[in-house]
This record gives sequence, C-alpha cells and structure tokens, in this order.
Amino acid sequence: MLSIKRETDYAIRCVYYLSGKPDEVIMVDEIAREMCIPKSFLSKILQKLARSKIVKSYVGVKGGFILAENPGDITLYDVIVSVEGPVAMNRCTVKKKECALSSKCNVHPIWVLVRHDVEQLLREKNFGDIG
Repeated sequence: MLSIKRETDYAIRCVYYLSGKPDEVIMVDEIAREMCIPKSFLSKILQKLARSKIVKSYVGVKGGFILAENPGDITLYDVIVSVEGPVAMNRCTVKKKECALSSKCNVHPIWVLVRHDVEQLLREKNFGDIG
C-alpha cells in the first residue's frame, strides 16, 4: 500500500482545523484535542509548517498558531511538501542521477507522468475549497 506518512496526515488535519478559524490564534492544545493528534508530535509538525510559512506562531499567554495566508492560498501540495519534501512515486523522478537506468528505463516516463498528475491534483485542492 502506498500512503502518506502519519505526520503528513496530522499536518493536513492541523491546517484544515486552522482554516476553519482563519482569523484566530489557536493554541496547540486545542488543535491536538480537536484533531486527535498527540500534542508533542503536533508541536514538531507546527515547527515545520512555520518554517514553510504556512502558519505563524505567537508566543506568550495568548500564544498559538494562525494560518500565514488565506486558506484558499494554501494547497494540499504545500502542506505535503513542507512535511515530506517532493511528491514522487519513485526517487528517479526527483533526482534522475540516483538511478543509473533512468535514461534507458521504459518505466521512468510513466513515473514522471504519475508525479506530474499527482502534483497537479494536489496543487488544485486548497483549504478554502476543502473546508
């Protein structure tokens, strides 16, 4: 079975939750509770999302997280790449040099097409549409 990492699923849930409250700073405890994500794991995910400028963090008594952009401007692709890196079915579509066979492999163009199609679909789905 091919699937995204649990961390990526949690990141998508987190951004989805924040998309429902785009003008509010939300504490980690609330997101974790509402989206059934372990708090310690969520904190690490939110750091990645902040580094990717998907969320902003605020410290202090009223601290927490808020989306850095409008939900309609954040795609599933953005969140997945911020957690996992490039979307690919096979590493040869990301770094052709990692596979000595990619130039003569008849399957390579199929992997490239699949990667393109998946990326396109994920770029079309934003959190404004999902919510």
